[in-house]
Amino acid sequence: MRILGIDPALTVTGYGLINTGKNKLFLIEAGVIITSSRQGLQERLKKIYRATSKLIADTKPDVLVLEKLYAHYRHPATAYLLGHARGIICLACAEKNIPLIEYAATHVKKAIIGRGLASKQQVQRMVAGMLNLKTLPRYTDVTDALGLAIAYSHTVK
Repeated sequence: MRILGIDPALTVTGYGLINTGKNKLFLIEAGVIITSSRQGLQERLKKIYRATSKLIADTKPDVLVLEKLYAHYRHPATAYLLGHARGIICLACAEKNIPLIEYAATHVKKAIIGRGLASKQQVQRMVAGMLNLKTLPRYTDVTDALGLAIAYSHTVK
């Protein structure tokens, strides 16, 4: 099964595609979609949409796993902007008829580390170990996205 995980954001959206095998996970592709704060909102969303649509078309995942929106009462504008990015990714997923699964960050951390309040660095190291990565990705958004895919692979087993 090919599982695409996406950690949505307006500036750096991380993605990771894995393939599940007999008791083994294989990294196929991982990276980021980066937009500039100098661009208008509509241009940034268009870039995320086009990149996500192309990623889905090129890699043909069986399922897409997206991180759920977390809103902190002190930063409501951040949640609002993140919601735009998530919506664009959901639209790309719907247009390509890919099943969409949503997980909270705490669910992923519990599946990967065993603790829902693990740090991003703990998730990063565990994901790197599970996928035999020689070096840690530059962005934790990538390992967060891979963590989403890995968490779903545990569910499928």
